[in-house]
Amino acid sequence: MRKLSDAIDRFCLNHPRFGIPGLMRYVVIITAAVFFLDAFSKNAASTILAFDADAILSGEIWRLLTWIFIPEYDRVIWMVVGLFFYYFIGTAIEEYWGSAKFTLFYLSGVVLTVAFAFLSRLWTPWTVVTNSYLNNILFLAFATLYPDALIRLYFVLPIKAKWLAVLYVFLTFYDIVRMDTYAVKLLLPSLLPGLVAVWLVYAVFFWDRIRDVLADIGFLTRHKRSQQTVHFKSAVRQQKKKEAQRGYRHKCAVCGRTDADFPDLEFRYCSRCAGYHCFCQDHIFNHVHFTE
Repeated sequence: MRKLSDAIDRFCLNHPRFGIPGLMRYVVIITAAVFFLDAFSKNAASTILAFDADAILSGEIWRLLTWIFIPEYDRVIWMVVGLFFYYFIGTAIEEYWGSAKFTLFYLSGVVLTVAFAFLSRLWTPWTVVTNSYLNNILFLAFATLYPDALIRLYFVLPIKAKWLAVLYVFLTFYDIVRMDTYAVKLLLPSLLPGLVAVWLVYAVFFWDRIRDVLADIGFLTRHKRSQQTVHFKSAVRQQKKKEAQRGYRHKCAVCGRTDADFPDLEFRYCSRCAGYHCFCQDHIFNHVHFTE
């Protein structure tokens, strides 16, 4: 996976002119045009452009690509909001990566989605291909590159993009887990290939980020299990046990008062004394320093 990710970066570096500058602008414009054509043709435009494996095998090869322009919403207000949002995040990703890498990322999602759709015909006659997974992975890429970007949910509640991405991942797996037996047998075989395709694209293009996260998790696991950590925790438990047996935590080395008898009294430790000696607030600056 790492070699493939590095190969993509090298390709984009050596071919900076590869790609379509302003790709999301064209996607948004064509999608808006299809939306208005559907409004006057009773969704005839979407029917002609939608992915259909049998129709593609019969010669309608334009369906291999035109399914990405099928509108997700049937209401004008949500259509405008959706197109504006995806244009915004797509443009931001392109500015971060450059046109070459962003175009390769988007087209890779399209190609793998189509490939997995045809592959799914080996076990199910129903092939479902929509641009919803592609748009969702586009947002996930944006949240990875701009995790602290504020997005106003329903135009009111500001939420950082990384938390919305976490919510999307959680809801995706939650929807799969909560499926009943009928849905698992009928819908999951036709829907899962598209999800796996776009997640595979995300894993390749963001392998460095994923590797860093896994390394951090591995470090934390090793740190929790290291002998140094185990010994430190053991020493803390022993200290707390001794304090419980004594009945106090701090005891002045001069007057003998403790924090158990005088809870409002402040205690300090003298850095000039040899050893570890505690003094109350009355003797911290008024005592004979301990020496070796």
